[in-house]
Amino acid sequence: MARDLLVRDYLLLGLRLDRLAPGLVDTYTGDPALRRHVAAEVAPDPVRLLQSARRLGRELPGTRLSPRRERFLAGQLTALECVARRLTGEQVGFVAELEACYGVRVAPGDEDEYRHAHDELDELLPGSGTLADRLAAWRRRDEMPRERLAVAVHAVSEALRERVREQFPLPPAETVSYEVVSDRPWSGLHRYLGAYRSHVAVNADARLRMAQLPHLVAHESYPGHHTEHCRKEAGLVARARQDEQTIFLANTPQCLMAEGMADLGLQVAVGPGWGPWAEEVLAEVGLRTDGVTAERVDRAMLGLLRVRQDAALLLHDRHASADDALAHLRRWLLIDEPRARQMLRFLAHPLWRAYTTTYVEGAALLRSWLGCPGPGASVQRYRRLLDEPLVPAAVRTEPVVAAGSCVDPNEGLTAEPDGWRPDVSVTVGHNDGRYLIIDER
Repeated sequence: MARDLLVRDYLLLGLRLDRLAPGLVDTYTGDPALRRHVAAEVAPDPVRLLQSARRLGRELPGTRLSPRRERFLAGQLTALECVARRLTGEQVGFVAELEACYGVRVAPGDEDEYRHAHDELDELLPGSGTLADRLAAWRRRDEMPRERLAVAVHAVSEALRERVREQFPLPPAETVSYEVVSDRPWSGLHRYLGAYRSHVAVNADARLRMAQLPHLVAHESYPGHHTEHCRKEAGLVARARQDEQTIFLANTPQCLMAEGMADLGLQVAVGPGWGPWAEEVLAEVGLRTDGVTAERVDRAMLGLLRVRQDAALLLHDRHASADDALAHLRRWLLIDEPRARQMLRFLAHPLWRAYTTTYVEGAALLRSWLGCPGPGASVQRYRRLLDEPLVPAAVRTEPVVAAGSCVDPNEGLTAEPDGWRPDVSVTVGHNDGRYLIIDER
């Protein structure tokens, strides 16, 4: 009973904080009566919410939850305490905020790595003009025709769905609906609706490139956010009754793991050669892209992963001017001023100022842990990310997969004779390819 009450209070805490910081709750699929109860309350007092977060943190060790559940909730409560502290008006240092919210310690990127990435891009995109001009020209050539965006999204989604359902079985009823929208600050946005349904909005004004589309669909749907929500709802929620998984909270370790995992989705679902694969998929709907070059450019751009986080550190840790942060973004990301200013809007937002770290540190943490991309060890470990409540600290304590040590992706896997059939198991160390439920109540 104590643990059920603690989980209920954790859900209430997240819902109440969302009233003061709208957007904190990304998804809630739990008891609707809790949400109605919070909506009917008077406006929450941030001081009381801070006290609640601290009380739950103290009570957590005595609830006899499994180590995994306790570790997950401990990280979440530390993050929510930090959110509440800021809502009370307390000044929290930016680096300390990132560590409290995400369980990672950040530092500026290495400009020598950025220069190396520029050298690689310079070789990949020969010609006259500055590197920034050549990169912009290449991006324009690969830009998705607006009127073809919807059909391209569905083509890529179906192709990825087919591959992902073989690697990570999903409930037969799962579905993703797509909508093309305009005038949004993002390129794509996922919303999980519950009952294995998701809605993904794709921004036509983002000037998406054809080679960029597979990353976006993999991130939002297969095998990214939609796939994770479906498998956790079927497993951790429906079978293992871990109701803390019915709420998905921004600015928490849960979010860092999800964004890092989603960013690596295409590498796991398709692996090396995703560029030519995407070229073939898009050709079937009359679109032409250079998949080989796109994949090589994407690989070089990985060296610039930390540039956006650098800009956030300049703004919020070093208290540099917006112009200094803008110059940093333009210099290293090789982008024009309008695009850099759009990034700054996100980095300066009170709720989202820390969120860039979920992409940067999440992907960096999980890339080496997953091992070599494509079939093999990475598929086995990615399945764990989809199915288990892993946290950054747990990932850091496990050995990385050495290069060249990938295993046969079919090793240990068994067929699904009746389609989707969740199995219940208390075994954590073995995954038989079906849906393993870890009974940790």
